[in-house]
Amino acid sequence: MTLMLVLAVILIALVFEYINGFHDTANSIATVVATKVLSPGQAVLLAAGTNLIGALWGTAVAKTISSGLIDSGIVNVTPQLLICALLAATIWNLITWWWGLPSSSSHALVGGLCGAALAGAHNNWHALIWSQAGAHWWDGKGLWPKVVLPMLTSPLGGFLLGILVMGGLFALISWLGSRSNPWISQFGRPKFVNAFFGKAQILSASAMGLSHGMNDAQKTMGIIALALAGATSAGTLDHLPSFLHFLRVEQSAAKSFEVALWIKLVCALTMAAGTAAGGWRIIKTLGHKLVKLHPINGFAAEASSAAVIIAASSVGMPVSTTHNISAAIMGVGVAKNPNTVKWTIIERMVWAWLLTIPVAGLIAYALVCSMTFLFS
Repeated sequence: MTLMLVLAVILIALVFEYINGFHDTANSIATVVATKVLSPGQAVLLAAGTNLIGALWGTAVAKTISSGLIDSGIVNVTPQLLICALLAATIWNLITWWWGLPSSSSHALVGGLCGAALAGAHNNWHALIWSQAGAHWWDGKGLWPKVVLPMLTSPLGGFLLGILVMGGLFALISWLGSRSNPWISQFGRPKFVNAFFGKAQILSASAMGLSHGMNDAQKTMGIIALALAGATSAGTLDHLPSFLHFLRVEQSAAKSFEVALWIKLVCALTMAAGTAAGGWRIIKTLGHKLVKLHPINGFAAEASSAAVIIAASSVGMPVSTTHNISAAIMGVGVAKNPNTVKWTIIERMVWAWLLTIPVAGLIAYALVCSMTFLFS
């Protein structure tokens, strides 16, 4: 392992983080733009700021990515493998961005890691940690508890919560509007509802940005920490000048480590910069094509999705921000009027969701095999 390869991993990881920022900008601002509560520029700045705060909030997801999916006792997670995994995820992100499909950057990275590890282990499937029990149900490691199960349950949770929140708000507004007392009934009128939820949606959009930073930014933190921990244990960083000793990441016997503050800051700022660049193709799909949204609908979708993602992030589950906000928008649309939901758009999105992990995995697998052939 050479220092140049380690630095290449860090650079490519930050490129992935930047692309993740503009690819997934739509997750936190599509609805607030579609409802015209904020201008696109205002919404992007809000998302960038809240992404930055969220990225600095905890490291549970980073630890899952760095030590909870690949068995380093079976496959040596080299910089070459990490580079192939990151390139595969980046390629898939760019393809789906060009198509305007809100696919998952999280699952693209997980798929890339699995494909690269499988190629590096010469098709030994035991290189992938499928399931390891922990002290509590949320402490376990592996693809099943941390990726597959959340991939199925978190969008379902966002969908159902979107229906419940939207249905509850409709019932409350209807009840307020039917009161004989004019002071109470005014709170159920469209003018008040639009004005109130226009303000409330700024809070819900902020919560979405925060949750996106908490989950997505941490994945790249985990990759960088993993690369530096491997370089440290291999002795690659032993002879660095003293002012570069901050690059060393010590790994415990349990193959876990703390993510350094500088890694958090660099990843957070990179994602915020990518977010500020915007992702208008995906914003158009989420905010305008799925269902027509009003401020109350946007608030319900954002609040529902943010609640699911923050809960998952707190226990280290790398869930898809994209899947959750999309599912919440669908739930809100169903509660509003199922006939207004564009089901053909949803069908395209679901195919992108299902294909992300296997396609990114295949790309990474092919890249590792090609690299091995070229340099053997």
